[in-house]
Amino acid sequence: MLKIAVEEAFITPGVAEACRDFIHKGAPGEMGLDYSFGRVLNATSGWGAKANERLLDLGELRIAEMDAGGIDMQVLALTAPGVQIFDADTGHHLAVEANDILAEAVRAHPNRFAGLAAVAPQAPISSAKEIERAKSLGLKGVIINSHTKGEYLDGPGYRPLLEAAAANNMPIYLHPRPSPPAMYVPFYERHMDSAMWGFQTETGMHALRLILTGVFDDLPDLQIVLGHLGEGIPFWLDRMDRVYVRSVRSGFYPQWTAKEPVSHYFLKNFFVTSSGHNWDPALRFVEEVVGVDRLMFAADYPYEENRQQVDQAAAVDLKDPEKFYEGNARRVFNLT
Repeated sequence: MLKIAVEEAFITPGVAEACRDFIHKGAPGEMGLDYSFGRVLNATSGWGAKANERLLDLGELRIAEMDAGGIDMQVLALTAPGVQIFDADTGHHLAVEANDILAEAVRAHPNRFAGLAAVAPQAPISSAKEIERAKSLGLKGVIINSHTKGEYLDGPGYRPLLEAAAANNMPIYLHPRPSPPAMYVPFYERHMDSAMWGFQTETGMHALRLILTGVFDDLPDLQIVLGHLGEGIPFWLDRMDRVYVRSVRSGFYPQWTAKEPVSHYFLKNFFVTSSGHNWDPALRFVEEVVGVDRLMFAADYPYEENRQQVDQAAAVDLKDPEKFYEGNARRVFNLT
C-alpha cells in the first residue's frame, strides 16, 4: 500500500513573479493576498521562506521531503490563488505555462508526481480548451481556487468550463483562497480570514452554491474534490437536508433549483480529502458520512509538514486504509 497525497502545492517562477507584482500594485479588486500569500512569496527567513523554497521545487528537495515524510506520490496543483486574480489573457497565459511545467515534472518523475491543471475561469472558453489540452499532456484533473473576482462556478458564464471537465473526466479540485471583498472584512478583523476559519467557510459556500442551483442535475458526471475534510459540509449534512426539504416544500427559496436534497449530490458528485485535517475523531466521522470510497489522504505540503500529517493519519483506526491512502486516488485521478 502506497501513500498518495492529493493536495500538494507548487508554484512556477512566472506565477510567483506575477503575484508579487500584483500585490505590489495593491492587489486591485482583491483582499487578504498580502497577508495570506504575500508573506510567503516575499519572505526572506522563517516559515515563509521555507514554504516558498518548497513551492518552487519540483525535483530533489520535494522528493527528499516526501521520502522523509513517508509519502510515495504527490498529486500537485498550482497553489492558491493560482491565476484567478489576473485579467483573462494574463491568467490564461500563466495557466498554460504552468501546465507545461507541471507536465514536464510529471514526465521526469512519473512514479512520484501526478498533476492537476490550472485554468483561468475568467476566460471560460479558453479554460475549456485548456482542460482538453491538459488531459492530452497527461494531467489528471483541474485545480480551481474557489471564487474568481467574487464570482462562483454556478454562474451561467462558467458552464463551458464545467462541461469540459465533465466530458473529459477531469475532476475539479475546489481549493480555498481569501474571500472576496464583500465577505472578507469580518474575518480579517480578528485574523480568521485564512486557514483558521475563512478559507473553509468560503469554499464550503462555493460547493453548496453548485449543489443548490442544480449544476449536478445538468451535469451528473461532474466530480468535485474538496479538501480539509469537505470544508465542514459533512458535519452539517443532516441539518442541510432537513432545511432543504422544508424550505423547498414551502416555496421559500426559488433560487434552490436542485431536484434532490444536499446529501444526494454530496455523496454522489463529491470526493473529500484529509488535507491538514488528519485528526482522529473528525477523520473517522467523515469516513462514516461519505463512505470509504470517497475519502482520500492529503498532507497539504508545504503548508503542513509531511511527517506530522502521515503520523497523525497512521494513528486513526480507519475502515479501509488501502482505499484512503492509495486506491481512491488511483481511481479518482486515473493514476496508473
